[in-house]
Amino acid sequence: MLLAPTVVPTVVWAGERRVAAIDWAALETALLLGIDPVAATELRQFREIALEPEIPAGVADVGLRGTPNYEALRLAAPDLILSSNFYERQRGTLERIAPVLPLTVYEPGVPPYARAVEAAAALGRALGRDAQAAVSRADAAIAGFRDALGGVPRRPVFVVSVGDARHVRAFGADSMFGDVLGRLGFANAWTAATSYSAAAPLGIEALARVPDAAVLVVGPMPAEARRELADSALWRALPMVRAGRVAHLAPVNHFGGLPAAVRFARLTATALGGAGHG
Repeated sequence: MLLAPTVVPTVVWAGERRVAAIDWAALETALLLGIDPVAATELRQFREIALEPEIPAGVADVGLRGTPNYEALRLAAPDLILSSNFYERQRGTLERIAPVLPLTVYEPGVPPYARAVEAAAALGRALGRDAQAAVSRADAAIAGFRDALGGVPRRPVFVVSVGDARHVRAFGADSMFGDVLGRLGFANAWTAATSYSAAAPLGIEALARVPDAAVLVVGPMPAEARRELADSALWRALPMVRAGRVAHLAPVNHFGGLPAAVRFARLTATALGGAGHG
């Protein structure tokens, strides 16, 4: 069952607030608006996978995204906790620490870019920050990358992550990658169902269903998988691999906000604009 859209609080907080972000899309959104949180989750992994925006050094790590450490969160003494629909079952516990603002970006079957815009606007209203300028910059950046790709043939594109040399996860229309891909003017080659943005692991032979497609592999990729793919006869036999239409992207947050959207657009424009991927 789909959850209701982001709930916007009626109270506008005055002055600087102590904000904790336990959801990565919410964390990106806070940083986008110039809000340095006092606490967030899985910061080491965020710095390795999301890479940007940069996390200030003084932010406390309060554990895993799915199961934050409540005691560490309490010690951070936030005035407001930024969460998402993923945390609804924990909301009662979280509200005993501080008021909760859910910023829902990802729902099954719903393209998330517009939701990320709504999340930025909701947070801006709640904390008295101007979100429109940040949203306009993101929109303009993606439009600029689309223009830069104007001369590239509009062939369909798979966006995948690789866990091992035999399987990929394909990102669909309800992923940020799929949504931004469309905004760049490219059709998503993966049109089947997904579960919260990506399909369950598929055999790499599934990519042959759209032989004229290009493939974007979003990092990180395990080193062992990269080595095994290079030696895989099945991988090398794929039409897009033989034609050189595969590009490896640096890591991007799979469940990010507008910063992740712009990062993916930039990396995609560089990859698809390069030789051999048209």
